[in-house]
Amino acid sequence: MKSVELDFEKPLGDVLRELEELERKQESKHSDKRDSRIAELKGEADRLRRELREDLTAWQRVQIARHPQRPFMLDYVDLVFDDFLELHGDRHIGDDEAMPAGLATIRGRRVVLIGHQKGRDTKENLRRNFGSAHPEGYRKALRLMRLAERFKLPVVTMVDTPGAFPGIGAEQRNIAEAIAVNLREMMLLRTPIVTVILGEGGSGGALGIGVADRVLMMENAYYSVISPEGCAAILWKHRQHAPEAAEALRLTAAHLADLGVIDAVVSEPEGGAHRDQMAAANVLADSICQTLDALQTIPMGQLLDQRYDKFRAVGAFEEVDAES
Repeated sequence: MKSVELDFEKPLGDVLRELEELERKQESKHSDKRDSRIAELKGEADRLRRELREDLTAWQRVQIARHPQRPFMLDYVDLVFDDFLELHGDRHIGDDEAMPAGLATIRGRRVVLIGHQKGRDTKENLRRNFGSAHPEGYRKALRLMRLAERFKLPVVTMVDTPGAFPGIGAEQRNIAEAIAVNLREMMLLRTPIVTVILGEGGSGGALGIGVADRVLMMENAYYSVISPEGCAAILWKHRQHAPEAAEALRLTAAHLADLGVIDAVVSEPEGGAHRDQMAAANVLADSICQTLDALQTIPMGQLLDQRYDKFRAVGAFEEVDAES
């Protein structure tokens, strides 16, 4: 697949293409002038890479989170999970292909794996509903979580959705109730839960499988109550203000770690997980396994108390005397 270049990556891309062309020509004919230009371009490329690594804005990270070549849940299944056995259906309505789920092994550890899955082309996106799950997806997820509890298996969930599906059919089948039940039941589930925000973490669609003992977040993912475009449309009356909205929402991994909403940031290869999917997958697998090992040393009663306290502590409010 041809590499997709984001707008803010184009200066680096131009430099790398010129460098590649000069190096190709140098192989056939030596030139001191060309050598000097190559050294200059390498220095410029290093500077631009450093700037992209250190100075990404919130909006730029949102763009990386949505990159069409970014690894999705089933890509990670292929790269670091073994023996994935997908289980289908919610036992009420049917199956939801936006929410694959099943049994898997990661580095010798048996888990129940649940997550959102997007598509890479129009046909697959229609099949996966662009990663926006229906009520039956959340009910299937809960069915498998209860299965995990019964067989004492930890649960790993992978979040990558712009939000739960807002269509009429989803409302008729009670999407709000399905998510609300998941929030309650995950809080009480007697088995360790680890959630990873892979790319987009949108609103209740993300939280519906995101109540966990530990929430990990990929370095260039985002996690927010609303999309930057939606926020901009409400506050500024135009989607063109999405970059300002992204900054105001404090939706990046670094922001959310500071706020205590997530527990750890999973580093990505330079330029994002799409630049080196295998490297990104190995770092993620390390993080998941280390987290599972730590959780399994905690007594279940204590784990449930910690899970409850964790989410009670998210956010802050101030009480004001109405008479003052």
